[in-house]
Amino acid sequence: MLEVGTKAPAFELPDQNGVVHTLEEYRGKKVILYFYPKDNTPGCTKQACNFGQLYPQFTEKGAVVLGVSKDSVGSHKKFEEKYNLPFPLLSDPELSCIQAYDVWKEKVNYGKKSMGVVRTTYLIDENGVIEKAFDKVNAEKNPEQMLGEI
Repeated sequence: MLEVGTKAPAFELPDQNGVVHTLEEYRGKKVILYFYPKDNTPGCTKQACNFGQLYPQFTEKGAVVLGVSKDSVGSHKKFEEKYNLPFPLLSDPELSCIQAYDVWKEKVNYGKKSMGVVRTTYLIDENGVIEKAFDKVNAEKNPEQMLGEI
């Protein structure tokens, strides 16, 4: 996980509509950048839907929410449509952003080791500096927690 107080790594990733997003375009706003393992899985769905429900409150506070996983643009589009998600889901199949934010880790599931995204949420301030960092977050409670942080 990256240190609080360090400059957030730049990224350039397409969303579920193929629109490319960069960290720089959000300068002047708080950014909730959350990394999740996979579209349409129970925990990731709860987290995304809860961010979606609270999204108007994030925008009222001048913040943006960006979800990132290694799923394809097409997978993100289906996920967005199925749950009516109001924020960008960024596709990172090359793991460039995922690795830059140090969330690609060895995981152990039922005794089997594999590499994957560790659910992590960063709060990035208006100047592109990491203000808060949370790893191994509770998928369901994370959106409410982040609303309290901004």
